[in-house]
Amino acid sequence: MISLKDIMAGINGELLTPCGSLDIPCPKVFASDLMSDVLSSAEPGTFLVTGLANPHVISTCAVADVAAVIFVQGKRPEAAAIEQARTNGLPLVATNLSMFDACSRISALFKGGRRGR
Repeated sequence: MISLKDIMAGINGELLTPCGSLDIPCPKVFASDLMSDVLSSAEPGTFLVTGLANPHVISTCAVADVAAVIFVQGKRPEAAAIEQARTNGLPLVATNLSMFDACSRISALFKGGRRGR
């Protein structure tokens, strides 16, 4: 199974929140800017890829039990949201890639032998 460390390397990601280990397993990825879709469709443990960088994302991920958040297009949440994520143990990653390119690279990791489900 691929991990947060694998994904960060594949998308040239920058960790915005310190966490104990980057070996967090990634069973699935869900890409959306609609937090209502995250609440209704994302499975627990999923990694979220989004271009929405506001505190609502962090709250939504806590409710949906998302394991990590990847912000695309160089977007970064404000300091208070980063602190909220750090307090909740939610890893946040930023990449300059577009949503399409980030998802394509992550998909290639799953297809490259490091399969999730």
